Amino acid sequence: MKAMLALVALVVATGGALATEQKKEPSAAQKAQQEKMTACNAEAKEKALAGDERKTFMSGCLKAAPVKASQQDKMKACNAEAGSKQLKGDERKTFMSGCLKG
Repeated sequence: MKAMLALVALVVATGGALATEQKKEPSAAQKAQQEKMTACNAEAKEKALAGDERKTFMSGCLKAAPVKASQQDKMKACNAEAGSKQLKGDERKTFMSGCLKG
């Protein structure tokens, strides 16, 4: 029984370590959405909204046109993503071009 528990603990510990290693950076679009969520939450808190009123506000706020990221912010995000994917040469140029346009 102890051996079985030790084996299960080992599998869980190993699986957790593998999951941590494979964590990837959020894309530029995901980062923008996270920033938008933070801004909408802050505004809702500032207005002291709660319940259905808050839900309605958050829905509208999140559907609103996205805040344009500066070109420099976009370049940083794309560069980080290309680095995490370990892209080089023409493959990196193609990726960066598409990322900066999108």
